[in-house]
Amino acid sequence: MQWIVDMPTTPSARYRVEHDTQYDYGAPIALSQQMLHLTPRAVGWQTVHADTLAIEPAPRWQREGEDAFGNPVRWLGHDRPHERLHVRSTIDVTVHAHAPATALADSPPWELVRDRLRYTSGQPRPAAELEACRFLYESPHVRIKREIEAYAEPSFAPGQPVLLAVQDFMHRMHGEFTFDPTATTIATPVLELLQTKRGVCQDYAHFMIACLRAMGLAARYVSGYLLTHPPPGRPRLVGADASHAWVAVWCPGGGESDWVAFDPTNDLLPGTEHITIAYGRDFSDVSPQRGVILGGGTHEPLVAVTVTPLDIAVGS
Repeated sequence: MQWIVDMPTTPSARYRVEHDTQYDYGAPIALSQQMLHLTPRAVGWQTVHADTLAIEPAPRWQREGEDAFGNPVRWLGHDRPHERLHVRSTIDVTVHAHAPATALADSPPWELVRDRLRYTSGQPRPAAELEACRFLYESPHVRIKREIEAYAEPSFAPGQPVLLAVQDFMHRMHGEFTFDPTATTIATPVLELLQTKRGVCQDYAHFMIACLRAMGLAARYVSGYLLTHPPPGRPRLVGADASHAWVAVWCPGGGESDWVAFDPTNDLLPGTEHITIAYGRDFSDVSPQRGVILGGGTHEPLVAVTVTPLDIAVGS
């Protein structure tokens, strides 16, 4: 699906998000355990009004907690034979307008931000810098290669404010990449993306993260949902939306916890139409649903997401 996105103009907006995942295993499953990233993360610009989960068949046990990145997680366990699994998450959430705490042009030079995160023996680091350092290095879907750095370099002129440099990179990448849902899988390497310049939001996010990390900047993967708009005269289709992904870069003084978000798929800074679920190094850390099973046959999950505006102009 090609995204059709309008820049939000309201101070806040309320949504209902229904995320359905259906597994048909083709043969009985004797045992399964699932980990779900479907509950919105607590961030300053979101208010969660309701968060419910319906599971069929009902699990023998379930529990809630946080993963290593502070994201809300649910774990489910089934120990009775079943051939299907249906998980429906429903959340009601208000997203408030938010923007970087400083103008992009007033952000510090990108080299200064890079140098603050470089290792210095024996030098204590503030907690915020230690947290940012977790997002400097390679991860399962993000490789840091010389070719990746070479692609990023033209946006990072000496002394360029870091947020302007990242925005310039996003503009350039968006102009050169083509949204193509048939071109990739979740396993497509970032070096292949550099060659084909085709993919979906996960690919855009992984490639941008790889480029920013190659420049020595801390960048993390953000999973969530996006309000999309049907073409003029067409109705909104139930289940036609999807999970979305974008990027956040570490910038001291840039916003909540010093992170500023960019959406390379749509070439904009996320606003009230982006619903944040989780942060991680890449998709592997924040997959909406993953698990292990004993038994069954070949299967692919069927996923349907509906983002419904409940009140586009609500009070903050």
